[in-house]
Amino acid sequence: MENAAYLVANGLGRLAMRALGCQVHWTGAENVPRTGPVILASTHASYPDFVFIEKAAITRGRYVRFMTRHDVWNKPGVREFMTGMRHIPVDREAPAGAYLTARSLLGDGQAINVFPEAGISYSYTVRSLMRGVASLAAETGAPVVPVAIWGTQRIFAVGVPVPPIDWTRGRRVDLTFGPMSYVEPGTDLAAWTTELGHTLTGMLETLQLMPEHRPRPGEVAPWYPAHLGGHAPTRHEARLLDVVPRSAIPPTWGPDPASVS
Repeated sequence: MENAAYLVANGLGRLAMRALGCQVHWTGAENVPRTGPVILASTHASYPDFVFIEKAAITRGRYVRFMTRHDVWNKPGVREFMTGMRHIPVDREAPAGAYLTARSLLGDGQAINVFPEAGISYSYTVRSLMRGVASLAAETGAPVVPVAIWGTQRIFAVGVPVPPIDWTRGRRVDLTFGPMSYVEPGTDLAAWTTELGHTLTGMLETLQLMPEHRPRPGEVAPWYPAHLGGHAPTRHEARLLDVVPRSAIPPTWGPDPASVS
């Protein structure tokens, strides 16, 4: 049943991408195993990131179960689809239920996607990370595939106030899937998560520095990170905007890590 719901959702997603004329490119999808449990640990640039991640994952025959804010289930007409596709509602105030659901899905051999930043970064750098990916991988033995995505922030992302959807056609979206790794039982989860932060930062900045994604000379670019020449909030400025759980690992990766505590 969940795959039938997914087929409908994927069809709607393809229609939306066709309407926007999105140019979607990815590399490294072969790192996603065709069968068995796997955790995709992805950066988070925009609200519709899941549409593009699934577009690439389905080429490997995978229907990814996404860990998503629980209040999405409150939207009319959405609850049935989210439940039907076996996505995982996450309540930041009580995350244990989401963890147990994700662990069960991995036990069933499913692919799940975690956004370890627990939200979209206003600075478009990799912000503080949760230990959940490391904990799930260590407990279940599932491999972890890091994922970076860029270009979607120009469609529908964060802002003050939240900007409307940008219907400009022909936006380019790039994804990269890194080599999978394992977390052995007894691993220092904080140290492993810190290494993940460095890995995701390197992958994300590689995409951000592509000529296709750089601002034009003199262009005001609030959609591009400040440390690379754009006009998004700096990481320090984003501290006032990002809502980060207290248990998250603060960044020692990316620009000016000392400015974030």
